[in-house]
Amino acid sequence: MRDFLTYEDAMHDAYDDRLLFTAYLATIMRLQQENGGVTDEDTDVTDESDEPTIEIELEEPLMAFDDAEEEREDDGKPAETPPIPDVLPIVPLRGLVVFPLAGMPLAVGQERSLKLIDDVMRGDRLVGLVAQKDPDVEQGGPDDTYRIGTVARVAQLIRLPDGTMRIFVQGLERIAVDEYIQEKPYLKAKIHVAPETTEDGVEMEALKRNAVALFQRIVNLVQYLPDELSMAAMNIDDPRQVVSLIATTARLDLALRQELLEEDSVRAKLEKLNQFLTHELEVLELGKRIQSQAEEEMGKAQREYFLREQLKAIQRELGEASDEQATVNELRERIQAAHMPDEALKEANRELSRLDKLPAASPEYSVIRTYLELLVALPWNVLTGEAIDIPKARRVLDEDHYDLDRVKDRILEYLAVRKLKEQRQGSETGGDGAPPSREPILCFVGPPGVGKTSLGQSIARALGRSFVRLSLGGIRDEAEIRGHRRTYIGALPGRVIQSLRRAGTRNPVFMLDEVDKVGADWRGDPSSALLEVLDPEQNHSFRDNYLDLPFDLSQVMFIATANSLEPIPPALLDRMEVIQIPGYTEEQKLHIARRYLLPKELAAAGLQPAELVLDDEALTHVVRDYTREAGVRNLERRIADICRKVAKSIAEGTEPPLTVTRDKLRDYLGRPLTPDEMLERIDRPGIVAGLSVTPYGGEVLIVEAAMMASHDEKLVLTGQLGEVMRESAQAALTYVRSNADALGLDPLIFSGKSVHIHVPAGGIPKDGPSAGVTMVTALVSLASGRKARSDIAMTGEISLRGRVLPIGGLRDKALAAHRMGLTTVIFPKGNEPDLDEFPKEARADMHFIPVEDIRQVLAAALDPSPDMNGVIGPDNSEPVRSAAAGE
Repeated sequence: MRDFLTYEDAMHDAYDDRLLFTAYLATIMRLQQENGGVTDEDTDVTDESDEPTIEIELEEPLMAFDDAEEEREDDGKPAETPPIPDVLPIVPLRGLVVFPLAGMPLAVGQERSLKLIDDVMRGDRLVGLVAQKDPDVEQGGPDDTYRIGTVARVAQLIRLPDGTMRIFVQGLERIAVDEYIQEKPYLKAKIHVAPETTEDGVEMEALKRNAVALFQRIVNLVQYLPDELSMAAMNIDDPRQVVSLIATTARLDLALRQELLEEDSVRAKLEKLNQFLTHELEVLELGKRIQSQAEEEMGKAQREYFLREQLKAIQRELGEASDEQATVNELRERIQAAHMPDEALKEANRELSRLDKLPAASPEYSVIRTYLELLVALPWNVLTGEAIDIPKARRVLDEDHYDLDRVKDRILEYLAVRKLKEQRQGSETGGDGAPPSREPILCFVGPPGVGKTSLGQSIARALGRSFVRLSLGGIRDEAEIRGHRRTYIGALPGRVIQSLRRAGTRNPVFMLDEVDKVGADWRGDPSSALLEVLDPEQNHSFRDNYLDLPFDLSQVMFIATANSLEPIPPALLDRMEVIQIPGYTEEQKLHIARRYLLPKELAAAGLQPAELVLDDEALTHVVRDYTREAGVRNLERRIADICRKVAKSIAEGTEPPLTVTRDKLRDYLGRPLTPDEMLERIDRPGIVAGLSVTPYGGEVLIVEAAMMASHDEKLVLTGQLGEVMRESAQAALTYVRSNADALGLDPLIFSGKSVHIHVPAGGIPKDGPSAGVTMVTALVSLASGRKARSDIAMTGEISLRGRVLPIGGLRDKALAAHRMGLTTVIFPKGNEPDLDEFPKEARADMHFIPVEDIRQVLAAALDPSPDMNGVIGPDNSEPVRSAAAGE
C-alpha cells in the first residue's frame, strides 16, 4: 500500500479502484479505533472508528458514490486544489484533530453537519475542521472550539441507509479562525491561512530522521499500526508531512495534538514530537520486556506442570509415590502418632486434605505444610519428669546454692503442695485424669547475679524435667507472645509455643526471664498477653494466634524473674507470688566463691584443683576490694581473671602449684577498682552518707550541701534527682529553717543565701522516698559546722514535724553499708522487724540505731559540739545489736 495519508496523487489513484479505497478506509478507521476515537453516532463529526469494517459486498443503493466525487482531469492526474476562500463552513470535531497533508475518515451524524456536507459537496468541497475543547459537548459552538484548525477537502463520501454519512477528508493547510459569522444552520467563520514556518539545515534533517526512526521502532512494537506506515514515513522528505503522518497515526491525546497543530514552527513541532515518541518508546519497550518475562515464566510454569503430571503418571504406573504424595503420607502418619486432642486432630486432617489437593508450586502449599509440621511437633500429650521428691529437691537446692534458706523453704513448700494435690486428687478420681494443680506463679526478684535463673535450673533438675528459658527483655510486640496470624508467608507462632516445641514436653520448668523489662508500643502490650499465659484459670486453653487451637499450659511450671517490681504492671504482678532474693554479704560471697565459683572457673581454664592455691585471706580481699555488688557476677569474673593468668603462667613453663596471696592480687587483678575511701570523702561539714535501693541492689549515696551569698534565696538541686527526692530536699530545708532555734542554729543563717544540695554520680537518675533524714542532717551539719561521722549511713523519710517515717528495702541498704565498710546504720524505728531478714554473720559487725525523730538522728550522726550541748538533747535512741555481738 502506498502513502495515502500525505500524497494527494496517491489518494486519487486509490479512488480509481473502489476496492482499494474501501480497504484504505478500513485501515484508517482501525487506526483511529485503536487510538481511542469517538464512537457515538449522535456526535457532530467524529472519528469513524465506530464502524468495525466497511463491507464491500453491500448493495449499490447502500454504498453510492456521487458523480462529483469521481471527477478527474482527462490525463488522469489529480485536480488542482481550489483557492481557499476567506469564509468557510466550520465543522467542530470531537476528540479529533486533522492535520494538513493528512487524510482522515469521519462519521457525520447530526443534522447540521449533514446539511453542511451536502452544501460543500455541491461547491468546492472545502470545509474548516476545528477541534472542540471539551469532547463531551453535544453541539459545539464558537466558544467551545479552538481557534486554530485545518482546511480540508472532502475527497470521498459514502451515504448509509440510516441517513448518516462516511466521508474521507484530505487536510490542505492550517487556518486560523478570525470571527464566526453564522451559527444556523451550521457554523461559518472568517478565516485566514496560517502556514507553518519551515527551516532547512542539518539540524532539521536530524530532527526529522530521529522522529522517523523512533516512529518506525514504535510501529514494530505495536500491532495496531500497519507495517506500511513505517515505509511511508521513511519515504517522506518534507518534515511537515512527517509531522502530519506521525501525529495522525500515533497514540496522542487531544491536547498534545492540538498543541502540535498550533505550533508555528515545524522545528518546534518535531522537537515536541521527538520528546513524545521517546517517552512512548520507553513505555512500549518496558511493556514488551514485562510481557516477555511473563510469557517466559508462564511457559516455564506450564512446562513444569506438564512434566510433573507426566512424572505422576509414570510413578502411578510404576507403583511409586511422588514427593508431594510421600510428604502427605508422612504427615498423615505423624498426625496419627501425635495423639492430638479432638479439635486439633480435626483441624490437622482438614489442612492435610487441602494440602493433598494443592500443587507444590502454590505459595499456600508451603504455608500449610509448615503449619502441619508444627502441629505434629508439639508435645500435645508428652509428659516428662519424676514424682516430686521433697528430700531430693532440698538436697539439689543445697548443692547448687549457698544460704538462701528462706527462698529454698518457699520453693519446697510450693513443690510439697503440688505433690499432695497430685496424689490426693488422683486417688479421689481413681488415679485417672487428675485435674492439674494450679499453684501461683513464683517470681524471683533481686539484683543481678544473686542466682535467680540458677534456682529455676535447680528446680528443673530436682523434678527431672526439661528447663526452658525465655528472655523477655526488650520485647515490644504482642505477637512475640501470642504469635502472628497465619495470613502471610513467614508467619510464626509465639515464643511460648516455640519453646514448648523445642522442649518436647508439656510440663517443663519454664523460666520467664526479665519480666520487668517488657515494653509496649503501637504493636501491642506483651505484658497483657502474658496474663493469659500465667493465669492458672485461663492457661489450660491458651490460644496462639498462629496455632489457632487451644493448648494446655496448666502443667507447665512457670517461674518469672525480675530485678525490680515497679515496672511490672499490677495485673501481671497479681498473678505471681513474689520471692525477694537480696544481695549477699561478704562472708556469703566468700563461701559461694570457695564452693561454687572457684571450681567452675578452674575447670573453665583447664586447671587442676591442686594447681592453684587461693587462700581465704586473698579471696576475702578479692570480694572486698575488687567487687562492690549485690550479686556475685563480678566476683566470678575476677576469679576467672586469676585462673586465666595462672593457666598462662603454667603454659609458659612455671611449675605448679601457684599460690595467690593478698600481696599478689595487684599482679593478677591490678589496682583495686573500688578502694575504701568513704572515710576520706566525709571530711568537712555538709557531707553525709545516705542509703538507697536500685534494681541492682542497695547503694550508698553521698549527699553534699553548700550555701553561698545570693540576692535570691533559692534551693538548687543537682545529680539527676527525681520528683520525690526534690520534694524531700524542699521539706528538709523548710524543717531546718522553721526549727532553727530548737536545733541551736542562727535563725538568719540561710538569709540572703542560696542553698545547693548535690548527690554525686549525676549521670545516674536517682529517686525514692528515703533521703529526707540524710538531707536534713547535711543541712544542719553545714549550718552548725559539725561534721558527720564517717562510719555512719542513714535512711528514712521525714515530715515537716520532724518525724522519721518508715521506708522499704532496709535489708539491701544495710548490706550496701556493710559492703562499703560502714559500721552504723540509722533507720526508722518502724522498720525494726525488717532486721530479722538481715544475715546473722553481718549483724555482728553492724550497729543499728532505730529513730523516731530527726533530733535523734542529729545527735547520733553529728560530732558533738560544746555549742550544741543541751540544745539538741541527749541521744535517747537504743542501739540494736545482735546476740552474737553480746548485746
